Amino acid sequence: MAAGITLEFKGATLEQHDDIVRKMGLTPGGRTPPGGMFHWVTKTNDGFFVTDVWESREQFEQFAQEKIGSLSQEAGITDPPKISFYEVHNHLAAA
Repeated sequence: MAAGITLEFKGATLEQHDDIVRKMGLTPGGRTPPGGMFHWVTKTNDGFFVTDVWESREQFEQFAQEKIGSLSQEAGITDPPKISFYEVHNHLAAA
């Protein structure tokens, strides 16, 4: 079942987010990693907020363990994000 994930990075910047994305080999407006279906990010008053949809929670958790944690630390993000998970009832995407 598809999983919605939100990640709230307090004290982090969009520049740090963009650095992490580049180190993952991804590009803005490009494709998500395998298992990822959708990603968007926005600046908040005290950091940034990510919303993702993945094919499964397990795929996201594996990717987070292999990539997000270590690359966030490399980018200078010291506090782990607040992560919330949601079961996706339905989603629509461009053809």
